[in-house]
Amino acid sequence: MKIVIAGAGEVGCHLAKMLSEGYHDLTIIDSDETRLATVSETMDVLTVPGNPTSIEVLRSAGVDKADLFVAVSPAKEQDVNLVSAAIAKKLGARKVTARINNEEYLSNDNKLIFKDLGIDLLFYPEKIAAGEIAGLLHQSEMSEFMDFARGRLQLLSFKLHRESKLIDKTPADFTDFPMDNPPFRVVAIARGDETIIPQKDTIFKPFDLVFVISKKEYVPEIMSYSGKQDIDIKRLAILGGGRIGEQVARSFEKRADFIKIIEINKAKCEELSEKFGSKTLIINGDGRNSDFLYEEDVRSCDAFVAVTSSTETNILACVAARKMGVAKTIAEVENLEYISLAEEMGIDSVINKKLITAGRIFRFTLSDKVRTIKCLNGSDADVIEYIVNPDSRITKAPIRDLGFPKDAVIGGIIRGAETIIAVGDTLIKPYDRVAVFALPDALKKVEKFFA
Repeated sequence: MKIVIAGAGEVGCHLAKMLSEGYHDLTIIDSDETRLATVSETMDVLTVPGNPTSIEVLRSAGVDKADLFVAVSPAKEQDVNLVSAAIAKKLGARKVTARINNEEYLSNDNKLIFKDLGIDLLFYPEKIAAGEIAGLLHQSEMSEFMDFARGRLQLLSFKLHRESKLIDKTPADFTDFPMDNPPFRVVAIARGDETIIPQKDTIFKPFDLVFVISKKEYVPEIMSYSGKQDIDIKRLAILGGGRIGEQVARSFEKRADFIKIIEINKAKCEELSEKFGSKTLIINGDGRNSDFLYEEDVRSCDAFVAVTSSTETNILACVAARKMGVAKTIAEVENLEYISLAEEMGIDSVINKKLITAGRIFRFTLSDKVRTIKCLNGSDADVIEYIVNPDSRITKAPIRDLGFPKDAVIGGIIRGAETIIAVGDTLIKPYDRVAVFALPDALKKVEKFFA
């Protein structure tokens, strides 16, 4: 597939790295030649210097033959993304998508305007990240989750604490459920830098990050295995009053008894004060100072969310909040190398906009049968939802006889109103919606089963 990426910032570079592993023909456009030079040193891609809104530049990048055009210049350059995406479509790009920073554009009526311009998908990374954080606050004991079919089937992850009943046991030790119709399935374990597709004799260890596919009604029972109790979050502290912090506060305001937003920029504090009611307190201060956090009584909060523009600040502030006794901590960690470090330091959940954005865009590079895809924090794996083609290879035999890749596992199936956890004898049928957990090297092999 020929893919043109406009924007060699953090999101564009991470997306390029992810797509280059799939052997795509990649071209990156950026007006900053220094950024392009950095990309060329680390990836085998074609670089084109210039403004992505220039028709001449777009033509030189070959957008007329592009299967996918992705406009991901930094958030402040939203207009550049929209203009370049619209022009790319007119020049012949088959699919185009653009990064935005204006929530107004995502309303159903306004989406139609951009569809008419030829833009297939608009994505707002900060809004998506805020939505994920809000979901984690509602399911406080989870590290990450993903819904299928409006929640009837769920992928969830949790870290095993030393008190967990799973420690030193194996997936085969779940003997309370019928093997031919289990209510959930362990699909992966992240241990340090390694992601393991578990076998029957795989042993769970303390601090493993366990990924489970489950029927909705069994989620509370599964979470009891984590060794950590669920928390009813009513008092919330947010460090960082930017786009993500503001949207998290807004989405959680009805549920919370009290929200405290800590922001270092005084002008931003004044702006936020005009947007929120008496339930939300805006505090001007430096969250990097643990004494300040203590004085502001962060320890009395049920959860602490750090979403400043500094990864280091977010990690250290969450660690400080944890030491003060805050039960749930969530950090935005934009440096991918720091994700494992953050989890090792005891942070409950990590959010990364690059991974969220990459997952949304990556869907366009897979078959038309892919409904959703998510890149998972704490693991180098992806979870993908396929709609089964009637003539596809996946329907030809029970799962155990298919020769399905070892680095991938079929977790669950939605068949009409029925929810099925996949086992070896399961036979997948046409039009089923299938949740697959796969490591990067297995993605192309998995695709062939659903083609």
